[in-house]
Amino acid sequence: MLTFCCAIILLLLGYALYGRLVERIFGPDNRPTPAVAHPDGVDYVPMKTWRVFLIQLLNIAGTGPIFGALMGAVFGPVVFLWIVFGSILGGAVHDYMSGMISLRLNGASVSELVGAYLGKAAKQVMRVFSVVLLVLVGAVFTTSPAALLARLTPAWMNASFWVAVILIYYLLATLLPIDKLIGKLYPIFGAVLVIMAVGIVVGLLAGGYGLPELTLSNQHPDGQPVWPFMCITVACGAISGFHGTQSPMMARCLTDERNGRRVFYGAMIAESVIALIWAAAGVAFYGATGGLQAALAELGQSGVVYDISVQLLGAVGGALAIVGVVVCPVSSGDTAFRSARLTIADWLGVDQSSLPRRLAVTIPLLGVGALLTQVDFNVVWRYFSWSNQTLAMITLWAAAMYLVRQGRNKWHSLLCALPAAYMSAVSATYILMAEEGFRLPGSVSYPVGILFALACFALYLYKTAKAE
Repeated sequence: MLTFCCAIILLLLGYALYGRLVERIFGPDNRPTPAVAHPDGVDYVPMKTWRVFLIQLLNIAGTGPIFGALMGAVFGPVVFLWIVFGSILGGAVHDYMSGMISLRLNGASVSELVGAYLGKAAKQVMRVFSVVLLVLVGAVFTTSPAALLARLTPAWMNASFWVAVILIYYLLATLLPIDKLIGKLYPIFGAVLVIMAVGIVVGLLAGGYGLPELTLSNQHPDGQPVWPFMCITVACGAISGFHGTQSPMMARCLTDERNGRRVFYGAMIAESVIALIWAAAGVAFYGATGGLQAALAELGQSGVVYDISVQLLGAVGGALAIVGVVVCPVSSGDTAFRSARLTIADWLGVDQSSLPRRLAVTIPLLGVGALLTQVDFNVVWRYFSWSNQTLAMITLWAAAMYLVRQGRNKWHSLLCALPAAYMSAVSATYILMAEEGFRLPGSVSYPVGILFALACFALYLYKTAKAE
């Protein structure tokens, strides 16, 4: 209980203190935002800050902080450290910088943002990489809620039925103006999400479950190494490249740069609180990491969520919690496809004010997403997780170079460069070791991954010196 409470307090302090430092270094001002300068009624739509915050939160708080936190909790309470410090020093910085730089670049997609500060080659790689990631996200965030809904409905409403329903919703959410469907539904969804998270905590305490206390030991039943595997598995709960694809969408709706910390940094901190709750719930409910792993293997991620929710909150409360867990991925899947549409439109220079042109980009994206829903969830999740963290790494390097080019104190750019170097080591080491990667031994993967990070950092220092 003490560890959980301290983790929550640290996250709140991170927002109040470190978030303010990040804001001061970036230097938001009162210049007109893209939504104010040229609203188009489709994607560039001025919205109130509280509404933009809720949309941002639901965009990023998909299955990641719930399923990812549950799978990360198999490593033991050490996951709390990664969620807290990964979010404050990495994830929230990443989300804030990607959103605010996009604001300065007229709401540009993350691939265009990266290209502006890392060069044309990086832009081309990121265009492909981000679209692939977004379609993977859309597929992951279709199959997981469909599986959960199938458990709650009559037999004829199976997972395939719900996949079709969700994809139809995604089509509408991708095509319609952002304030017509997403902007109206998300405040309601946000309330459900908050009630669900609070309900799980109350259920744990009322049920007398002992929340795990911090230990640095690796408690993974199979002995899977904490680093880098836990950093990849938790994904959205600590740092996520997917968030960088979502922040530009909200950059097109903000009416004042000075509200960026509340929206971008704040939403990441809120998501990390959700991740902490589910990580604690997974271990506390099943008694140990071994019990949690067994439940995940037997019931799947959706089944574990269903099991915990119903047992802790009863039928009515459990249904409410499950609705929240269904809403989370759906509210990220729709904006994943929407962001993919915008990325491709920016790439090809296709005007999106015309419905036929939006349809021409959207239909193929949803078709590929539908095909990916037939692939095993765990396989898609592993590739999504690695792609996700690699995208975060690249975005952080671009943000570091943005600060350098803006003439900031060279120490200020370390705000982004240090987490970028850390994520470089994580991504490189993981893909060398992982089953879906090169399957090399740790004796090779660890030194090569660290050398890769050092090489990236050396290149950053060279570019910094050259800019001076």
